[in-house]
Amino acid sequence: MTVQPSAFAKFSMCSLLAAGLLIAGAPVAFAGSDVVKEYDKDADKTLDLAEVKAAASAEFDKLNKDSDDTLDRAETKGVVKGKAFKAADPDKDGTLTKAEYMTIVESLFKKADVDNDGTLEAKEFHSKAGRALEKLID
Repeated sequence: MTVQPSAFAKFSMCSLLAAGLLIAGAPVAFAGSDVVKEYDKDADKTLDLAEVKAAASAEFDKLNKDSDDTLDRAETKGVVKGKAFKAADPDKDGTLTKAEYMTIVESLFKKADVDNDGTLEAKEFHSKAGRALEKLID
């Protein structure tokens, strides 16, 4: 004799599964939209390079704890990884000027802009470049 689950049991299992997927997916689904909402000055639901650079400039200033116009590795910990730091530090002085920091921002913006329209939608922040860019601006 095979026991079939009741309609209620099937509904309950489906509801729990759907709720679990929504909860598990929430941070990923909303992360990009939060950053777009925060820095979208023209309310077009995208970020253009000027909006991203303005946010990155403010983030640079916030990270610059010693107010010396550069960021050292300690100040960029968790924000700029080793290889990216080295690549953005052409003078090899162990610090990033704001211009050098903006070079990383521009490069990541271009990589994250997969549709090449000059703007980033929330979904474009889900890429590797988009997630790295979000760290530089938020």
